[in-house]
Amino acid sequence: MKHILLGIVLCLCIGPIAAQNTPTKMDTISYALGVVLSQNLKSQGFTEVNASELAKGFEEGLSGAASMDVAAANSFIQKFLREKQELAGAEARKAGEDFLAENAKRPEVKVTDSGLQYEVLTEGTGASPSATQTVKVHYHGTLIDGTVFDSSVERGETIEFPLNRVISGWTEGLQLMKEGAKYRFYIPYDLAYGPRGSAPKIPPYAALIFDVELFQVK
Repeated sequence: MKHILLGIVLCLCIGPIAAQNTPTKMDTISYALGVVLSQNLKSQGFTEVNASELAKGFEEGLSGAASMDVAAANSFIQKFLREKQELAGAEARKAGEDFLAENAKRPEVKVTDSGLQYEVLTEGTGASPSATQTVKVHYHGTLIDGTVFDSSVERGETIEFPLNRVISGWTEGLQLMKEGAKYRFYIPYDLAYGPRGSAPKIPPYAALIFDVELFQVK
């Protein structure tokens, strides 16, 4: 929202700027403002804006002839964004639930009482961690469509963390592993980042897939 308002504020500054610049410079500035505003709108989720109505609102806002005031406009925009987010969340939740329901039918996939799913890629022979211990791991995390959102493997460096400081799907899942093991976890949204997600890469209600290799329990 602050980006939208910033774009509007910038546009409203055109009048004062015009008095200080030649028409050619003003044309360039106007175009630049349009580019910035378009990118701000896209970043807020406005990918299908009616350009003619946008121009109309802009012109009428400058002239003082707009059919709604700024407060009403902001309220309308916020309502639209909430509804858009709720719809996207419902779609993501259903997609995750459908994926996990089908995935659970695979014979190599095991499902815990919490709904966590896992697949043993390589079994280990060392110690298993408790929920309060620190572990050293490699991991590769994707959304269910295969989009990579984080990967220590791609960074080329392992990571250490206490098991009680991560998402509950990890806390539960890694306690099933032994040192030397590599598992693939399929984590429902409620065992991951929940209805809020973790912006910018993990959307609300996202089910996650992690390949995790456990090197050491400390």
